[in-house]
Amino acid sequence: MPRYRVAVHIVPRQGILDPQGKAVRDALHTLGFGSVVDAHVGRHLVLDVDAASDAEATAAVRTMCDKLLANPVTEDYEIAGVQAA
Repeated sequence: MPRYRVAVHIVPRQGILDPQGKAVRDALHTLGFGSVVDAHVGRHLVLDVDAASDAEATAAVRTMCDKLLANPVTEDYEIAGVQAA
């Protein structure tokens, strides 16, 4: 069975308090990067998945995100890329 590498970005949902993002934004302002309006700190996951196709790998990772990897109340996720591993 082919193997696919799937990249996932998980970030705090818009409007949810993100203290890490605020700390990053404030630190960037202190360093002179005043153009940064907002920052969100999340997670980037790379999963190697055995699947029959890239569509099947994507569907499997979406299910993983829905069931475990992302908190549906406070986080959003996006599949950032799928490629043959």
